[in-house]
Amino acid sequence: MTYWIHPNAEAELGDAAAYYATHASKMVAEAFVAEFEHVLERVVENQAIGPSGAFGFRVCHFERFPYTLVYDESAEGPRVYAVAHQHREPGYWLSRA
Repeated sequence: MTYWIHPNAEAELGDAAAYYATHASKMVAEAFVAEFEHVLERVVENQAIGPSGAFGFRVCHFERFPYTLVYDESAEGPRVYAVAHQHREPGYWLSRA
């Protein structure tokens, strides 16, 4: 199964990794990207793994970092709309759907 990721979600991923590389270390940035890949892999394997969140989308929280993968289910695979920092305004990404 495949997945689709919104360009803005992809940009959020890159921005967060760059932030960690600048403010923590390259190793922390790599750990962040690895955790994103792990979360995405879990969601691709089982789209129903994340509970239904606000606005009818599913969410899957990162374990080590304060981020959440926001997605919905489809026959082709999950559609990722945000790699959202958990302290950012909820639903800011709704216009992407």
